[in-house]
Amino acid sequence: MAVQESVLIFLAIFSPTVLAYSGIKGAYWPSWEADALSPASIPTSYFTHLFYAFVEVNNATYELSITQPDDKWMGNFTATLHAKSPSPKVILSIGGANTGTMFSDTVSSHKRRSAFINSTIVVARKYGFDGLDLDWEFPNSILDMSNLATFFTAWRFAVDKEARVSGKPRILLSAAVYYSSEMFSTSPPLSYPGHVIKKYVDFVSPMCFDFHGTWDPLKTGSPAPLYDNYSNLSTSYGISSWLKSGVPSDKVVMGLPTYGRTWELVNSSDHNIGSPALGAGSPPVLTYDQIVDFNLENNATVVYDEATVSTYSYSGKNWTGYDNVESVINKVKFAKDQGLGGYFFWALGDDKNWVLSAAASKAWDS
Repeated sequence: MAVQESVLIFLAIFSPTVLAYSGIKGAYWPSWEADALSPASIPTSYFTHLFYAFVEVNNATYELSITQPDDKWMGNFTATLHAKSPSPKVILSIGGANTGTMFSDTVSSHKRRSAFINSTIVVARKYGFDGLDLDWEFPNSILDMSNLATFFTAWRFAVDKEARVSGKPRILLSAAVYYSSEMFSTSPPLSYPGHVIKKYVDFVSPMCFDFHGTWDPLKTGSPAPLYDNYSNLSTSYGISSWLKSGVPSDKVVMGLPTYGRTWELVNSSDHNIGSPALGAGSPPVLTYDQIVDFNLENNATVVYDEATVSTYSYSGKNWTGYDNVESVINKVKFAKDQGLGGYFFWALGDDKNWVLSAAASKAWDS
């Protein structure tokens, strides 16, 4: 079914305001893009939780490594957003892509865990964060998962104790996790410690995107399908696995992408999901902002795919899979129907005039 992008964007912006539905409406702020997207420019009416991404870990001390740009921006980030109305919870995210070995080492002993945990609390209080978020991509052994369970337990005990001693509100704890509670890329598959997460973590955020991309170069694919009738690579499968893991539904916050992935078609007349491709397009990744502009400039055909609840566009041999307003709205409705704790976007700054953020917020609040 062809979709008129401009109509959906208009509806997302100008549909009536409705009463809020409690839950998390989150997004990550890439701090390296601070000059292009200042904290002051973020419209907090669309968000309840905003994540500062990322700080890293010192591989000698196992404490947080605060760079000069971090020191400059973290206090600005928290103070600016806390001063806004409405005022969101502001969370410091630690890690990011390719952090497997670093976090594996960090949680491997009591001494290292303690150094890390104490450092996170000190930094959170110093810069005014309401919470801490672990983005470990990804645990890759049974021992890693066992140590992660021990770490979550110790982290929660530490922030509980600090809150009692300081008299301040407890620091929230969250984690960005694999889209599924089981990781299939390892042998045998690994399972996150759902029973520990249930007790000690405030919420987890499955990264429900990057199911298809440059690693699947010879056929097009939806980067973040809600459903896939042919595999387990879908948001619905991942969320279902998390709910079966013992983590309460209201502690699961579903990930949404604000970017798409591109392919070069073999034949411009064969342009469906799963059509033959010569390889990744150039560039292989486009932000939603860039996608909308490209579609307009190239008179691309935009298609909302009901089977996968995703969107794609094509012009000549250029093919892009992504989420637009319609697919985002339907994914958020799915999250509500499942009783989830909310949703989050990766990442701020990739939206087109905040239309995806506005659409998701209104869908969640309806």
